[in-house]
Amino acid sequence: MNKSEVMAALTSQSRKLKSAHEGSDLLRPLKQLPGTWKSEGLGWNIIALPFENGPLNYRVLMNQYSETIKFKDIAERVPNRGIVTDAFPPDIDLPDNEQSDQFVTTIDYEQSIKQVAAADSPVSGLAGIQNDEIHHEPGLFLHMLNKETNGIDIARLATIPHGDSVLALGKSSEIGGPPEIPEASALPLRVSQELSSPYLAPYKVFVDTPFKGNVNVPDFPGFSPIDANVLLRLANSSVAIKKTTVLPFGTSLETGGIVNIPFIVKQANATEMKAIFWLQELEELDVDGNPVLRLQYTQNVLLDFFKAPNSNELIRWPHISINTLIKVPKSQEILV
Repeated sequence: MNKSEVMAALTSQSRKLKSAHEGSDLLRPLKQLPGTWKSEGLGWNIIALPFENGPLNYRVLMNQYSETIKFKDIAERVPNRGIVTDAFPPDIDLPDNEQSDQFVTTIDYEQSIKQVAAADSPVSGLAGIQNDEIHHEPGLFLHMLNKETNGIDIARLATIPHGDSVLALGKSSEIGGPPEIPEASALPLRVSQELSSPYLAPYKVFVDTPFKGNVNVPDFPGFSPIDANVLLRLANSSVAIKKTTVLPFGTSLETGGIVNIPFIVKQANATEMKAIFWLQELEELDVDGNPVLRLQYTQNVLLDFFKAPNSNELIRWPHISINTLIKVPKSQEILV
């Protein structure tokens, strides 16, 4: 749908809730998300945690995980009421009147993550075991159909059981072929980045011996703090990707942010989140004769705790998660 068709649909119809299986053209950059996405052992995570029994009062935890994301109900034409102002003039497609409403289409999701393997440094005895439920996250992806602010057309709302609420905003785009996946260092900020520094000893353990989880494949590089996105690029090395929809989300953009319960603020404050989802359409066809769809992401949540040397600022600890998921063909979803 082009913009004039979208605006015509908005002005002529009311708000509507639909099943994800019915789809919606009004999702536009999110339109391939509805359904179930799965990954078996392809997810990787690194996080630093306060740990009073360690010589440096922190430990580094690595996880390998499996993941399911279900994108379910779609809410079409959710209205945000407003009037014409200097900040929000009337859209060119709408009548020039006093009303200046924004319309949003949303899709809700539920993310579930189970641990496959884990290791930490120093060893704490707290890393957990296989099949531990290590993350559950309900939320919404939003597409702003009109009245965009500075090109922002997507948003993500997430609620985390630890006690965090997230609003992240972004600008979607589409490219031909595979994405360019940047490097992602998990080393803490506002301290020396030299691995010879005694303070980085827990990270050096995993640099010298990358975490490989349960993967026993020759030449598998493992998951390293130096560049957490290596495994995403490796997953793309022999895959024919026709096109990629890029969905970046950041809490430092415009009105985005993270709100945390008091304990988190005092102990390991989640202050910023950046994530990129790459929604990929492959040349390969699935069992239903449709293009295979993949969803890759890299996410970095910055945690602030412990004062940096010679500074009143707190050290910032990257908490990075990556994964590559495949969309379950519609004919097989009943089996999931």
